[in-house]
Amino acid sequence: MPASPPSREDLCGSTIMIKGTFPIQRFKEIETPFYYYDTKVLRETLDTIREELRNNTNYEMHYAIKANANPKILRIISAAGFGADCVSGGEVRAAIEAGFPANKVVFAGVGKSDREINLALDYDIHCFNVESEAELLIINELAAQKDKVARIALRINPNIGAHTHSNITTGLAENKFGINLEQIEGVIEQAIALPHIDFEGIHFHIGSQILDMIDFVALCNRINELTEVFARRCYPIRSINVGGGLGIDYGHPNHKYIPDFHSYFDVFRKHLHLSQGQTLHFELGRSVVAQCGSLISRVLYIKEGTCKRFAIIDGSMTELIRPALYQAYHRIENISSDEPEMTYDVVGPVCESSDVFGKAVDLNATHRGDFIAIRSAGAYGEIMASQYNCHELPKGYLSDELI
Repeated sequence: MPASPPSREDLCGSTIMIKGTFPIQRFKEIETPFYYYDTKVLRETLDTIREELRNNTNYEMHYAIKANANPKILRIISAAGFGADCVSGGEVRAAIEAGFPANKVVFAGVGKSDREINLALDYDIHCFNVESEAELLIINELAAQKDKVARIALRINPNIGAHTHSNITTGLAENKFGINLEQIEGVIEQAIALPHIDFEGIHFHIGSQILDMIDFVALCNRINELTEVFARRCYPIRSINVGGGLGIDYGHPNHKYIPDFHSYFDVFRKHLHLSQGQTLHFELGRSVVAQCGSLISRVLYIKEGTCKRFAIIDGSMTELIRPALYQAYHRIENISSDEPEMTYDVVGPVCESSDVFGKAVDLNATHRGDFIAIRSAGAYGEIMASQYNCHELPKGYLSDELI
């Protein structure tokens, strides 16, 4: 989502203006651009989530691997005891290889291939989040060929609009995801009747980078309406999966580096009516990993234009596509300089006019060779990198490795 840049008034407080802590001397030994992950921030984030869930034994957390699949990051998250939310066969394999237990792996996605379904069946994952009647029938067929029973949840499109970017809204009837409300009862009845399907429950996901908790309240209300109807029909709903979507503060990665997990989970504690024995599943991704990651780049040139000053860096949209794709805001810091601020357009070397990280950015006076940190890039950064212009894929380093 294109977060708005913080105002100059927002940035005047000293606690907000403090730059992140980076091992710059070690950075000099590494070829840029690369991703740097602060494991202290990641572990504190994971501890915060675990504390929020501590007294809710029927709540289960699955990390959404699509946000960041760096194997070293995955191993830290799996060691924290969380499950995994996957949207491809490759993510299912990555989850298992990183130590996530198969019985805590869920597999979503609107277009699962036969190969991917068979892979997940072979791993005996916990659940398929099924997005159409057609997919349900194929899973039943493939499970029958293996003489297995596939546990599934049906993803329902609740027709709820989230306050986020249109490209990452997923809960409207016009979106490709999920089964529409008017179709769901027929699909549930079919799922219950199929011999190689174990109907577990229902699944939702309304979008990403959501900061207005009223969107999650609306989701709870819609789920409550549906479960009342399902209870009257005697449908066996053992679990409810509410997806993820909690956003982060892109403007203040130092001052507000832990997302508002308390308000998020409190919405479901207060507004969602679980029945006896039902489990509630969450699939958070961005809010788990975004703030621990930064894209580190070097300044190649300072170009003085007629009306603008450009800081041309070696990082580009091939390493971090969010600004070009969503016009997304990321805080940008010159971590090499303490000189007075000047204003720059921070741009990359790719031959596209959209290869811009920020316009009219105030940075400490910047020179060739300075290190630039593009913050809050731990989610949808490294995982979405490409080799356009024959760029090499960026490497990722943990702070533990650079001590």
